[in-house]
Amino acid sequence: MTTHGPTDHPAGFAGQHITVAGLGVSGISAARALAGLGAHVTVVDGGDGDKQRAAARELTAEGITVRLGDGDTLPEGTELVVTSPGWKPDSPLFAAAAAAGVDVVGDVEIAWRLRGPGAAAWLGVTGTNGKTTTVRMLASILAAEGLRTLAVGNIGTPIIDVVLGQGKDGEPPYDVLAVELSSYQLHWAPSLRAHSGAVLNLAPDHLDWHGSMQAYAADKGRIYEGNTVACVYNAADKATEDLVREADVEEGCRAIGFTLGTPGPSQLGVVDGILVDRAFVENRQQQAQELAEVSDVTPPAPHNIANALAAAALARAFGVRPTAVRDGLRAFHPDAHRIEHVADLDGVTYIDDSKATNTHAAEASLAAYEHIVWIAGGLAKGATFDELVQKSAARLRGVVLIGADRALIAEALARHAPDVPVVDLDRTDTGAMPEAVREAARLARPGDTVLLAPACASMDMFVNYNKRGDAFAEAVGELTARDH
Repeated sequence: MTTHGPTDHPAGFAGQHITVAGLGVSGISAARALAGLGAHVTVVDGGDGDKQRAAARELTAEGITVRLGDGDTLPEGTELVVTSPGWKPDSPLFAAAAAAGVDVVGDVEIAWRLRGPGAAAWLGVTGTNGKTTTVRMLASILAAEGLRTLAVGNIGTPIIDVVLGQGKDGEPPYDVLAVELSSYQLHWAPSLRAHSGAVLNLAPDHLDWHGSMQAYAADKGRIYEGNTVACVYNAADKATEDLVREADVEEGCRAIGFTLGTPGPSQLGVVDGILVDRAFVENRQQQAQELAEVSDVTPPAPHNIANALAAAALARAFGVRPTAVRDGLRAFHPDAHRIEHVADLDGVTYIDDSKATNTHAAEASLAAYEHIVWIAGGLAKGATFDELVQKSAARLRGVVLIGADRALIAEALARHAPDVPVVDLDRTDTGAMPEAVREAARLARPGDTVLLAPACASMDMFVNYNKRGDAFAEAVGELTARDH
């Protein structure tokens, strides 16, 4: 089994005056951890609502200073700023820090510096879409190998808490961590050096935060810096391979591709319904190792097979056996609202992919089905829909549009799929979903799939994409009860 020790980062936080930007989950975690290590911590947040005040009371009781209603001014004497992921690089607080010669880092950077002797290896995953699913698949595969592991980072338990909790309270330490990393987190983690890393795909997203596609891609590419065994890239997405070429890695680190087609040497791919490995075998020029069947992946949609191959590549880079890849994939079940099967009714399948909040995710979802009645719309976040509609037009039986920016999708449909029936629901209240499902059912024929893959954010109508997916499932249930 491959092992990977920590770099020599002295924590050195005791006695330091540290400002934590943001009173969210990661900010509270960082503040408590740093205060526990003897730092003098001040938390700043521009908000001053009930939620912030409640959190502030708890932290103040623990000896942490909290300043609400002003997130722009750098507290006097600050020696380090630790930011929550969502704070933009051009925030006035960070400009003040730069002027004062004070470094700005994120919670992932702090966690990396805090690792002790014998610390768990990090296997990192990033990409525009599929991160959470891939990381959870990876953790399932690692567990099937008998390794003590956890999916952390941009999901689940704050990573600082995981690192500081290593081996405490009689618990054995982790062998390896499956780490989901957003572009925000990577931006603020300059010294992170993962055992192996993967960029699943790249599509325009969060450009308002990064400023350009080039800057967004560069932050994603940071996951490859210092990799020791494998840089895993998507053979169908040249931009991910370009990031590998640009990365400064340890000697001997290899570029490992994954593809939905037949793999070449140093790739994982698919042959006759079998996931195969031509990267981590003795003679990769002539040999391939069977890992699992496509049917072992749930759901077996093309983009989810790609996720499984990326997870398998990282696991194999860590020395995991082929049988553990198979067993881990069989044991994995995706989170709710990710291509989730809701019901079959009158020969029509209803699928909830409310997590498809951008065009790239929706494109992958639409590619998984042959004949679709598509429910789409919401907040576009500056996206355009022409390419998505062009690629998906031949699959569309009909479209039902909801949400604030539905006109943008309607215009793309008029340009590139003028013969597809479109129902435009002129409403943005939560009650639009039952009507949308009824209209979709009316358009669907036996053998079709009614697919909620909005290609947009949900906040114009729902608190989050989970609530949107719940509303879809509830509406399908009402349809079932009414018609049967």
